Amino acid sequence: MATVIGNLTPAFLPSRLGNSRPCVVKLRSCTAPVFRRSFAAITARAASTAFIEVEPRDTNPIVVQNEVTTSSNNILACPICFDQFSSSADPGLSVNSASGSSFQCSTCKKTYFGNQTHIDLTTASGSKNYGESMPVSTELFRTPLVSFLYERGWRQSFSVWGGFPGPEKEFELTKDFLKPVLGGNIIDASCGSGLFSRLFAKSGLFSLVVALDYSENMLKQTYEFIKKEENFPEENIILVRADISRLPFATSSVDAVHAGAALHCWPSPSTAVAEISRVLRPGGVFVATTYILDGPLSYIPFLRNITQRTKQISGSQIFTSERELEDLCKACGLVGYTCVRNGLFVMISATKPS
Repeated sequence: MATVIGNLTPAFLPSRLGNSRPCVVKLRSCTAPVFRRSFAAITARAASTAFIEVEPRDTNPIVVQNEVTTSSNNILACPICFDQFSSSADPGLSVNSASGSSFQCSTCKKTYFGNQTHIDLTTASGSKNYGESMPVSTELFRTPLVSFLYERGWRQSFSVWGGFPGPEKEFELTKDFLKPVLGGNIIDASCGSGLFSRLFAKSGLFSLVVALDYSENMLKQTYEFIKKEENFPEENIILVRADISRLPFATSSVDAVHAGAALHCWPSPSTAVAEISRVLRPGGVFVATTYILDGPLSYIPFLRNITQRTKQISGSQIFTSERELEDLCKACGLVGYTCVRNGLFVMISATKPS
């Protein structure tokens, strides 16, 4: 296989995206982390792998062209019928519009409500006597303690044991994958306490950011972090509680879906990625990070049996090869798979066929 050496320079874009005409952003002279990538270019259409390292490099003025114009951010839909809520039910879709908001499905007539922090769009929303327990890996993140600790040491530990480059560097890598859909809307699936949701909103690169998680306590943490930040752009972000296997969005209405350190936590990754494929518009982009136990770790005796037993007990997935992730995307109708590696860490990207 041929080898390509390239540099991935962080993209700096204007806080507001207008029409599709190019604009020039002038930057002050500074140094910024640059990811050197080998073995394949990140923009390759075919499946590829890249390895990253950090080195300083001066940034230069960048010409940026907005490629996506989203005509409407009215993307919320009934998680039962998948029918889009009428625009008259849209209270503006901002973090401040959740409290007191309601959305009624025109087909099944069910009404969904928002509370102080988020809109609850789970299928069991509003039920009084019925409840469901989720796998251990899901219920763990619903606890107040883990939700509180997530950005206070939990997420930072991923860099120590898993080779995760850190939120800022991961964000720069993510932006490179998302270049074709900048200016559109983005779903931050399994957002946790909103670490990347807030980065997406503050970047000004997206018309709407949806911070989505099943954990009520994670969404409360997201809300508190947003309210603590000065001059946070609250007008272009909403918080939604939803099941990753039953996304409350209209079919082919979403420009991008990001899932940071979440893929391995989903009870059924194939069901979740199939749902992501459904809601993505043609040309929409899926970007996710997780970890892979391969290389020397693949020689652990009975590794396959261990991973299967772990899934049965905890509900979490352990990936043991890049091929697993590629097959997952292909099986769910996504194309153009590519990935970036750093130790156990992997960032994958795939696209909905146009």
